[in-house]
Amino acid sequence: MLLQKDLNPALNTVTAYGDGFLEINRVRYDGAICFAPEGPVRGLALRGVADIDAAFLQDLVGLKPAARDPLAFLDDAAPAAELPPGAPEVLLIGTGPRQIFLRPEVLRPLLALGIGIETMTTQAAARTYNILMSEERRVLALLLPGDPS
Repeated sequence: MLLQKDLNPALNTVTAYGDGFLEINRVRYDGAICFAPEGPVRGLALRGVADIDAAFLQDLVGLKPAARDPLAFLDDAAPAAELPPGAPEVLLIGTGPRQIFLRPEVLRPLLALGIGIETMTTQAAARTYNILMSEERRVLALLLPGDPS
């Protein structure tokens, strides 16, 4: 399905999707990908939602362990990680043709830092990404293609 008629070459835009593929700026991708409005489209070695864990998501958004304060045990609210500059405010996860929710322990570290996470079908995530990107939101998309049948 053609998703975006006009495109801004400076921004990553989902231009089409179908069974087993995604198209960003009219370039076809057949596997799982991750991208933000600016920067490269990264191919990911994910076979499915079961491969996504907390460490994977933290690495994806660029979280770094917080500097260790030797007295941090006195403060229950000490952060476990630091958000990098330009970190996404929203992470969209497209789980293929069916919506599959991730376990709470996978999402908890990002939610604790204020990053919103939405899990939906890949088609819905592609459309939502384009809307948020056009609103100049800091959005990161992790999209798994549908199964080619």
